Amino acid sequence: METIIPCVLMRGGTSRGPFFLGDWLPADPAERDRLLLAAMGSPHALQVDGLGGGNTLTSKVAIVSRSTRPGCDIDYLFAQVSVDRASVDTRPNCGNMLSGAAPFAIDEGLIAAADGETSVRVHNVNTGAIIEAVVQTPGRRLTYEGDVRIDGVPGAAAPVRLNFLDAWGAVTGRLFPTGLRQEVVDGIAVTLIDAAMPMVLMRAADFGLRGDESPAELDGNAALLARLERIRREAGARMGLGDVSDSVIPKPVLLAPGEDASQLSLRSRYFTPHACHRAHAATGAVGVAAAFLMPGTVAHDCGGPAPRAGYRSVRVAHPSGGMNIDVKLDERSGEVAAAGLVRTARKIMKGVLYLPQSAPQQAVQGVQAAPMAVAA
Repeated sequence: METIIPCVLMRGGTSRGPFFLGDWLPADPAERDRLLLAAMGSPHALQVDGLGGGNTLTSKVAIVSRSTRPGCDIDYLFAQVSVDRASVDTRPNCGNMLSGAAPFAIDEGLIAAADGETSVRVHNVNTGAIIEAVVQTPGRRLTYEGDVRIDGVPGAAAPVRLNFLDAWGAVTGRLFPTGLRQEVVDGIAVTLIDAAMPMVLMRAADFGLRGDESPAELDGNAALLARLERIRREAGARMGLGDVSDSVIPKPVLLAPGEDASQLSLRSRYFTPHACHRAHAATGAVGVAAAFLMPGTVAHDCGGPAPRAGYRSVRVAHPSGGMNIDVKLDERSGEVAAAGLVRTARKIMKGVLYLPQSAPQQAVQGVQAAPMAVAA
């Protein structure tokens, strides 16, 4: 017998992947991960036998449930499924896929829509952070239609506002896990930061790069990738993450000054971690923009302004365009207090997912009747 479970395929920001209610999957994490590998068709370069698209941006999974955390509406667990290895990493968050979590929860009846806009407090299970997602619900009905465009995605859609409320040090316990805003790893000046995503920020110029190279150029530079991985592994150990050779965090990021001196901007090339992102992770952009405003970081060295209270908008340029991040610094500590950005999402397909006999069978028992509900 095949394993049959409900599934909703969604685009979230510049990423795409299946969304599941927690009840649709096995409760045991190991069984769940084996099912997700089968669902995505991993490991295989093309993921031809599953839902994956042969790229890290299209090999992502979101799992949503009613929240068990006081003051939150939903729990959102993100899973990065490796394309070429039998590996599922639930340590990082993904802000792009996060943009689909609240619309998915409303669609599936976990949350009642308000008239006009619906504010959803999301508990990110991966990191423990809380994010407010503001979704468009005119007439108490969810809409994906709108006129907002984001770089890296064709067409327009309804805005999803993401306000990061306490994502600072969520994984490691500190915004700057080593207590330093800048240090040296393998001869390169780095900033080790945990702001919505643990990252290793570096200046592109220190590698002899301009900072505007295409992902193909960077991915084709084997010596660069090998050095970035050496630095990333040492950085992971310094950040208290242990051996990160089988983890996708921390993420290496190469930074350079922005083109437009009239606005707060910088260029970013974000690695996922072994290939350059075709656009940019939303969580990564939040951390990059925050570091840009904080003196002493390598990001601030790329033309960052003098510190100032209140929200400031930072343009993070990436290979597909850019995104604007609103960042507020704490007046006393000078560290990031809040940040927000706008993404879009779209439901692509809803139906049932068929998995081979080798997939965990526990899932069948828990959701045997669920496919009928989906069809209705």
